[in-house]
Amino acid sequence: MNGQTSGEISDKLDVLFTLAGYVFSIWGLIYFLLAIWVFRQFLSKHQNSPVYNASFPWFALSCVLNGTWLLAWHYEHFFLSVFIIIALLATLMVIYTSIKKVEHDTFDLFPFSVYTGWVSVATIADISYYLTYINWDSFGLTSLTWTIVLLIATTILAFVFAGKNRDWCYPLVFVWSFIGIGIRNSAAYPVVTDISYILAAIIFIVSITIFIKNRRN
Repeated sequence: MNGQTSGEISDKLDVLFTLAGYVFSIWGLIYFLLAIWVFRQFLSKHQNSPVYNASFPWFALSCVLNGTWLLAWHYEHFFLSVFIIIALLATLMVIYTSIKKVEHDTFDLFPFSVYTGWVSVATIADISYYLTYINWDSFGLTSLTWTIVLLIATTILAFVFAGKNRDWCYPLVFVWSFIGIGIRNSAAYPVVTDISYILAAIIFIVSITIFIKNRRN
C-alpha cells in the first residue's frame, strides 16, 4: 500500500529494536491461520461452538483495527498507528482470554497465540519506531543501551505470558522476531545481534519446556 511494504517503511529509520524486512512475512501465516479459524465455524460440528459466540464481537473489532493500522502505518501516520496497535493488542488479549474461558480445542486458540505474540512484539517495535521518528532522547540512554533494555523487557513479557497461560506457541513468535532483530543489526551493532540471539535461544528453550510439560499433563 502507498507504494511500499511494511519492511521498507521499517528500514527508513535507524531503529535498533526493529525487524529485518523478511520477518513481516509472518502476516501471511497469521492471515492463513485466521482464514482457517473463520471457515471452521461453518462446519456442522463447530456451528454451535461457544468459542465463536464468545469471541465474535471482539474478533470483528480486531479485523477493523488491523486494517486501520495497516493504513496508518503505510501512509506514515506513526503517532496514530501506535494507539491503534495498542488497541489491537488489547482486543487480541480479550479474544485469547474469552476462548480460554469456554470449552475449546487446540486450534481454537492456536491462531491467536501466534497473532497475539506477533502484535506484542510489533507494539513495542512500533512505539520504538515512533519515538525515534520524533527524536526522543531515551531517558538519556544511548540507543544501544535502550535497545538492550527493550529486548530484556520483551523477553520478560514472553516468559510471563507463556508461563501464566502454559502457551508454548506464543513465545516462539518472539524467537522469530529476535532473530530478525539480530540479522538487521549484525553489521552495525553486533552486540545487539549477540544479545538478540542469546535471548531467542533462552525463549526457545522455555517454549520447548512448556510444550513438553503440556504433553505430559
